[in-house]
Amino acid sequence: MKRPSWHEYFMRMAFLVSERSTCLRRNVGAIIVRNNQILSSGYNGAPKNVPHCEETGCLREQLHVPSGERHELCRGVHAEQNAIIQAAINGTSIRNSSLYCTHHPCSICAKMLINAEIRAIYIANDYPDKLAKQMLKDAEIDLYLYDKETDEIIKLL
Repeated sequence: MKRPSWHEYFMRMAFLVSERSTCLRRNVGAIIVRNNQILSSGYNGAPKNVPHCEETGCLREQLHVPSGERHELCRGVHAEQNAIIQAAINGTSIRNSSLYCTHHPCSICAKMLINAEIRAIYIANDYPDKLAKQMLKDAEIDLYLYDKETDEIIKLL
């Protein structure tokens, strides 16, 4: 059996973490890695001690908010945000690390990743947020699309 590449391994971990998501629209998982070591992980869901959308229903669905718009109209914390928060709680610097995420970050997460000094982002699925893409480009963060079928990495930015 062929050993998986580091990219495949970390992306599989991001998908595994996404299984913990309580979001009714999209399950997202994120892994922050430096020197082939996992520093932190996160998935999207309601904040600690707050009812999950599984219990309350999806506010974005109720208001017919399209994907990629009005991120503030959601009770969930994004996977990337939770990965950054977990690193902070545990006192782990994520400077000069890479993010492996099941989906392209939104503009809010992009701003946080830029300021956290993440240097590369690997995604398996796109997300319709033009501002996020532009900010990552402006910040000169390398963005790669991971093709699960071929284990290929395609540079987007």
